[in-house]
Amino acid sequence: MIDLESTLRIAIRTIRINKMRSILTSLGIIIGVSSVIIMLAIGMGAQRSMAENMAKMGSNLLMVVSGSTTSGGIRMGAGSKQTLTYSDALDIQKKCPSVLAVAPYLSGTKQVVFGNQNWSTGIQGTTPNVMIVRDWGVEYGRSFSDEDVSNSTKVCLLGQTVAENLFGDLDPVGKTVRIEGMPFTVVGVLESKGQSGMGQDQDDTIMIPITTAQKKLIGVDFPGMVRHIMVKAVDENAVYTAQDEIKELLRERHRLGSKQEDDFTIRNLTQMMETAKESAKIMAILLGSIASVSLLVGGIGIMNIMLVSVTERTKEIGIRMAIGAKASDIRIQFLLESLLLSLMGGTVGVVLGILLAKFVEAFFDLPVYIAWWSLLLSFGFSGLVGVTFGYYPAYRASLLDPIEALRYE
Repeated sequence: MIDLESTLRIAIRTIRINKMRSILTSLGIIIGVSSVIIMLAIGMGAQRSMAENMAKMGSNLLMVVSGSTTSGGIRMGAGSKQTLTYSDALDIQKKCPSVLAVAPYLSGTKQVVFGNQNWSTGIQGTTPNVMIVRDWGVEYGRSFSDEDVSNSTKVCLLGQTVAENLFGDLDPVGKTVRIEGMPFTVVGVLESKGQSGMGQDQDDTIMIPITTAQKKLIGVDFPGMVRHIMVKAVDENAVYTAQDEIKELLRERHRLGSKQEDDFTIRNLTQMMETAKESAKIMAILLGSIASVSLLVGGIGIMNIMLVSVTERTKEIGIRMAIGAKASDIRIQFLLESLLLSLMGGTVGVVLGILLAKFVEAFFDLPVYIAWWSLLLSFGFSGLVGVTFGYYPAYRASLLDPIEALRYE
């Protein structure tokens, strides 16, 4: 029967006697494990950051954009021909069962002034439903109402960035700002949304009733015109159904024949989000896979050093076999040495990987997320590498002939 306790003691003593060789053997594992942890942390950090940014945009979203124009045989792209109206948005809300809420948009960039402060920002003419569509809330104050839309009232909601730049520490609610010289009463301040997935500051905005934008501030090419319509489906399973319902309704409203192309484009933002998240996930896996190669290199290093160790310790192996050690005892001893070296390297690599990941996050301003399972995976893989690459040297050692081993010089 194999005496694991005494074999383990011999393996530990051998490692302690040959400190420098043991450190160099473990170095490949240390680098491999720390690389895997850092790469996975960066990949998963990017994935989580993208998911958070997309969640800020809202969920189950569709965007309806105006059609394109053709000039001299050249198509100008979606949105170049204004074909959508506020009435289209109202009809989508009423007649599409899979739609939860609709928010038409008419936007422009304007200069905003309060006192001696001014700020250039995006003005979004829309409806109160935008809060539902974009999953957006009001930090303090209130949203504008349907009555404000009906009466084209000059009221506005400020994004956090605009509020900070115009008012600083003052409470903006109830104050009057001038947009292109026109007075607007601030009724509320929006909750912070942060940056979008494209790096755009979503808080650098002002929302006003869409009718106010159409009639008094931005203006339109024809009555009721809107630039695009944001639509929120009742749930994630209804997004594609809602898309079909909207397409059918708008073709009917715009009197398009069966052979005519759509004069609008419907973009499935949920699908785009899922594609982006899947891309980030693939990137995380790719980074982890690349880093795992260094672990394999570390394993090859262990195998090489252990093979050299077998040659150096041939006489020792012969003595052990002469006093009764079996081939299995020798094999287990070398396997234990390899495993211990790998686990030592794995432990140091995990600590070093965490520290380096924190360093990357602090000094390179990259989103980093360290999952507990990535630590266990890296540590466990280091042990597996030790056993796998240590088996061949252990097997070679166990095959030595005791008499020949004793004669070895």
